[in-house]
Amino acid sequence: MTTTTTRSRRSELLTWVLRVAGAALLAAMGWLHLDLWFDGYRTIEVIGPAFMLNAIAGFALAVLLLAVPRRLLWAAAVLGAVTALATLVALILSTTVGLFGFVESTAAPLWWETFWIEAAAVVVLTAVAGLARRRPG
Repeated sequence: MTTTTTRSRRSELLTWVLRVAGAALLAAMGWLHLDLWFDGYRTIEVIGPAFMLNAIAGFALAVLLLAVPRRLLWAAAVLGAVTALATLVALILSTTVGLFGFVESTAAPLWWETFWIEAAAVVVLTAVAGLARRRPG
């Protein structure tokens, strides 16, 4: 086996590991929002429907990330990263200046878990997009 072949296989393995990790993070993001929606956030105007949409998007993007052909992986990863980033920004805005009239607190249930999962999703999915874009196939 040549060095190039070994490097290529390692890169492909790394891409798959990060792909699965990214899908798990997106699914976790979806689960957190669904759990919070059931826990009462569904009654908050605008925020409630947004939580349900985020839950659906998280689960759908997780499936997409695992199912998409390799040549389109970069696009699915970018879509997931942008969604996670937008959700993270919404969390920070809701905690600092408020969002749609709703102000959140870092003491709220699952706030820190949500923060770290969304931040990790952005990092992992950006890495997947970079690896997939660098070596199409």
